[in-house]
Amino acid sequence: MPRTLYSLCGADSARPFSPHCWKAVMSLRHKGLDFSEVPLPFTEIPKVENGATRLVPLLRDGEHRVADSFAIALYLEETYPDRPSLFRGEGGKALSRFVEGYSQMVLHTAITRIALLDIHGMLAPADQAYFRTNREGRFGKPLEEVAPDRAAEIAAFPAKLEPLRHMLKFQPFIGGDSPLFADYIPFGALQWLRITTGSVHLAEDDPARLWFERCLDLYEGRARAVA
Repeated sequence: MPRTLYSLCGADSARPFSPHCWKAVMSLRHKGLDFSEVPLPFTEIPKVENGATRLVPLLRDGEHRVADSFAIALYLEETYPDRPSLFRGEGGKALSRFVEGYSQMVLHTAITRIALLDIHGMLAPADQAYFRTNREGRFGKPLEEVAPDRAAEIAAFPAKLEPLRHMLKFQPFIGGDSPLFADYIPFGALQWLRITTGSVHLAEDDPARLWFERCLDLYEGRARAVA
């Protein structure tokens, strides 16, 4: 049966940028599963799969539909146990939940403040209107006032990755000698930053940057091809 992953894009469908969708993309590639990616702008998401979701990623795998990147990873692990493991046991699942919390509470918060206007600029007019209304309602202020000093936000960003740098003193990936789903969580965040702003805003010799580059090279470097 065909396997389809619905993801998020702006006006250019060749540049899907959602961090959560990138987690799902990397999970499918980790498992070595064939799939078609269908990037959608914000306003088209509610129209797919008979209105099955308002958020992506959404995976259609035969008769099964699975939303949420972590749920997709768990589904793939349970459905395809003969393929490379995304977790290597219950400990890996618990580790991934911790990394998810760190990524969303620390990295995503910082990246949002850096990339908010860049994301708006990537969208078609109808999606710009949706995005502005939605995000200004969330933040309680105009987009332009969410992070008035973008340069300061960029300067402060590398410090947010210090826990990752500490771990990288001992191993090349969060998963050890090879990546696990836990790696794809912060990778998705940095890929989001890279695609929306054109940079991860880290020095070339930064261990966190080198880890990110290793992740970009995974699976024939297909993540690197999106820029």
